[in-house]
Amino acid sequence: MEQPSKKRKVINDFFKPISKRPSPELVLMPPQPRLEENPKQAFTLKETPVPGLTLLINFITPAEERSILDFLKDSAKCIWRTDLSRRTMHFGGTYCLMPPKSDTSTKAKPKTLQAPPIPRELEWLIQRMVDAHVFSNNQRPQYCIVNEYTDSLGISAHTENFQFGEPVVGLSLLSACPIRFHELTEPFDGSVRSGKAGKAKKTGRKVDVNMPGKSLLVMKGGSRWKWQHEIGRSAKGRGVGWKRVSLTFRYKAEDENHGRNSKEQWTSFVYERDQFEKSEAEAKKWN
Repeated sequence: MEQPSKKRKVINDFFKPISKRPSPELVLMPPQPRLEENPKQAFTLKETPVPGLTLLINFITPAEERSILDFLKDSAKCIWRTDLSRRTMHFGGTYCLMPPKSDTSTKAKPKTLQAPPIPRELEWLIQRMVDAHVFSNNQRPQYCIVNEYTDSLGISAHTENFQFGEPVVGLSLLSACPIRFHELTEPFDGSVRSGKAGKAKKTGRKVDVNMPGKSLLVMKGGSRWKWQHEIGRSAKGRGVGWKRVSLTFRYKAEDENHGRNSKEQWTSFVYERDQFEKSEAEAKKWN
């Protein structure tokens, strides 16, 4: 009898290229949960009802969580922006600093500032994501946004900016937090700040995904392009001292010849899905 393969499973095994006649699960459903045997940190892959959305439970250890939080407290290396209701920090690229809300006497405009690159103190985390095949080695994330949520703070429903590719990956620290996903009728690239995110047409389908601390959220496929996500602005169920810190990692091709851009990735996903559905419809005609 042929012995089963003992080759270690990695996340890429759950996102294989789509064949000509895949099953619907391969196109529209998230991967099945498996245990990743990693010598540095064992984590569990957990499926969600949102297509393309995967949770990696306990992606880091409690000690590693503390080391990240301690680094973020280092004012010599980390600068929090306080122009928003929540504290935010940027690494990589540029960002807009909003004028104070109290500044009503002048027509102040947002300032575009250069963010520092992702610091070496987070390189071990990026390498672990590469080792787990969350990101490929030649498409390592260059951008990271850190958000701190306390009390009743949250963020409105949105998709990540379409100038970035997939996956979009979020590491959650400290308290667990439910994240609500809204299915859209079609992909929609609109930011919260511009007010366009609220104009996205929704199907009405909502899914709440609980995000534990020390865990990684990986958005690919439909969850990346066709579902908005939000964190509710409510202190209900959070308790005294509730606090969540998130690090969102994103990758963008530096030039048009390096990898597929975000629009091409989504177009390919939709094309492969539609081709499958078309072939199934044709097959039914002859059965």
